[in-house]
Amino acid sequence: MRPSLAPMLKPLAFALAVLMAGCSHQDDTQTAQTAPAREMTATLAEVRSVDMAVQVPMAGRVIAVESVQLSSRMMGYLRDLKVVEGQAVRKGELLFEIDPVDVQGAVAQAQQGLIQAEAAMRDARADFERFEQLYKDEVVNRQQFEKMRLNHEVARSRVAQARAALAQARGQFDYTRVTAPIDGVVTGKFANEGDMAAPGHPVVALEDSSRLQVQTSVPESIFRHLSLGMAVNVEIDGQPKALTGKVARLSPSADPVAHTYPVKLDVEAPGLRSGIFARVLFTTGTRKALGIPAKAVIQRAGMTGVFVIDAQSLAQYRMVRTGAQVDGMIEILSGVQEGEKVVVVGASQMQNGDKVVTGQAG
Repeated sequence: MRPSLAPMLKPLAFALAVLMAGCSHQDDTQTAQTAPAREMTATLAEVRSVDMAVQVPMAGRVIAVESVQLSSRMMGYLRDLKVVEGQAVRKGELLFEIDPVDVQGAVAQAQQGLIQAEAAMRDARADFERFEQLYKDEVVNRQQFEKMRLNHEVARSRVAQARAALAQARGQFDYTRVTAPIDGVVTGKFANEGDMAAPGHPVVALEDSSRLQVQTSVPESIFRHLSLGMAVNVEIDGQPKALTGKVARLSPSADPVAHTYPVKLDVEAPGLRSGIFARVLFTTGTRKALGIPAKAVIQRAGMTGVFVIDAQSLAQYRMVRTGAQVDGMIEILSGVQEGEKVVVVGASQMQNGDKVVTGQAG
């Protein structure tokens, strides 16, 4: 009997299948390698030496140009304190009231005193007029007439005093109602209804949030180069880019301890609020640096880099280390060389190996 060929053919068939699969994978790889590069439209810029401003950052804080702390001008219990922090109020709007019971009593007493003084003055006037006629008729002597005249003058003086006392009492009553002196926002509430208010103890704080400034302090080396109206870059937390502030106040007196000068800058930005930390970037000169448009720098997988275009117009992503950013240009410390071209517009859609077909040098 002839031996069966099946056991011998199985290993041969397996080896042939492996060989064919390897050939097929090699063909796919070769096909992928020879696939044409994707063509992309992009705007390019050349890495070049630029004059980069030397900026010294100084810590600052956003403040309101106009802010007030309101307290009572008299002792009394607080009532009708309805405002809350963050509430917008209009000029003349009632903020809180002092219990007016004591003041109302003082007003009533002053009114009664005026009534009595006016009654006494009427009697004194009648006596004076009667004695004046009697003196003309030589019925009374001059001493008696002068006495009536003096009584009349004293009565008139007491009426004036009573009227002044009433005006003062009514003025005190006006002090029981404290209204907003400006249009603004309540930034602080330091008491509650039922608390005892006293002169000099703030109850509510207001500020006009429509006009804001950045307050900082600078050394003499920076202060002597500043002038009113000068534009200065300001970085503020929460703002997507640096703001332009204008020098609005320069204090001529230095702090005796820190030896720095207070400086205030006008700033405007949507949603800006007082109390936010700020970095004021004062320019002290220029220096040479490699720079590219800041829009060319992108983030990929948590890495900072740019797409560099080679001699074949192919894009390759390259990590870079960046430095200062001024006026739309960003300093490149490492990763690219002067003269190389990078993608500025279109980088976010770019992939390694893409071919740039209509790039324009910036």
